[in-house]
Amino acid sequence: MFGRAPKKSDNTKYYEILGVSKSASPDDLKRAYKKAAIKNHPDKGGDPEKFKELAHAYEVLSDPEKREIYDEYGEDALKEGMGGGGGGHDPFDIFGSFFGGGGSPFGGGSSRGRRQRRGEDVVHPLKVSLEDLYSGTSKKLSLSRNVLCSKCSGKGSKSGASTKCAGCQGTGMKVSIRHLGPSMIQQMQHACNECKGTGETINDRDRCPQCKGEKVVQEKKVLDVNVEKGMQNGQKITFPGEADEAPDTVTGDIVFVLQQKEHPKFKRKAEDLFVEHTLSLTDALCGFQFVLSHLDGRQLLIKTNPGEVIKPDSYKAINDEGMPLYTRPFMRGKLYIHFNVEFPESLSPDQVKSLEAVLPSKPSSKLTDMELDECEETTLNDVNMEEESRRKQQQAQQEAYDEDDDMPGGAQRVQCAQQ
Repeated sequence: MFGRAPKKSDNTKYYEILGVSKSASPDDLKRAYKKAAIKNHPDKGGDPEKFKELAHAYEVLSDPEKREIYDEYGEDALKEGMGGGGGGHDPFDIFGSFFGGGGSPFGGGSSRGRRQRRGEDVVHPLKVSLEDLYSGTSKKLSLSRNVLCSKCSGKGSKSGASTKCAGCQGTGMKVSIRHLGPSMIQQMQHACNECKGTGETINDRDRCPQCKGEKVVQEKKVLDVNVEKGMQNGQKITFPGEADEAPDTVTGDIVFVLQQKEHPKFKRKAEDLFVEHTLSLTDALCGFQFVLSHLDGRQLLIKTNPGEVIKPDSYKAINDEGMPLYTRPFMRGKLYIHFNVEFPESLSPDQVKSLEAVLPSKPSSKLTDMELDECEETTLNDVNMEEESRRKQQQAQQEAYDEDDDMPGGAQRVQCAQQ
């Protein structure tokens, strides 16, 4: 009796979950799973369902027999039992075995055996110009990092064997006692200097010739850092699992923190841009036009409408010429122009007469001789209000200090109101 041939079903889903092509090699699968599993691990705030999907997809595609069945007949064939089933394993066990140990490496509540510690993240500042944040850019950065020795697979020895450190009894830590005085001691814990905190030692003859027993070697790596349009100062760009590798450790992330360099002309506030422009009094009253070079090199013509007067300390806005919005680069904020008006130092009598002839007439302010006789003459002096305010503040502080010195014993005077 012949068995019924399995019906073909979807055979691309698992590849899409891992983000690889159907021709991906085993190494491609490992890299894709490692990166996605670290990012989506529940102990790092990832989606538990996505984490399970990743583990299941990797479990199937990393098994040559299951992968062949999946490629030929799809997901339903695995569910019906061909190839030994399709997903009864615990995703945390798959994750733990992939990284060399069970349990959650991120300090979560899992109790599935020994937890791996998580390596530290490596944080680098990345200086960018306002032009970079406006138009977006890509920067190639070369970094050195530790990777597990390929010759000994991170064991440090040719045989893969190691012995417990006698100096710290395998704990990797030592305790030293310091006497501070009679009946007083201080205990201090520090990494064992004999095993460098690893808790194990390797026979000199058995040391790996490539890493000299260090278990890791240095590697140069070039990262392509993509700065997207509209990113903010202080925003982070993360490369999961690209920091220093170490045995029995889940690799940390490399994190770039954007640091915006100050721009000589433009100031940024969120999605808006601000620029200062100074006009002469003639331009403010009679109209102007000038060219403003934007952050992407475009030349913007800025001009007033006929008869329009620009007042000192006023603002004008141009819509959709501010910063692009992050993840929505086709939307932009506003470009604000802050106008300062430069007045002449003085005018000649002829200039005054000419201006009076064309400007709106002044309200009548002529005083009679009797009114003038009753007035006292005054003199107007130039003043810098910032300096005046600073001088008065210093004077008030000095007077308060002198008053405290005059009080008996430096006591503070208290006044009581009586009714």
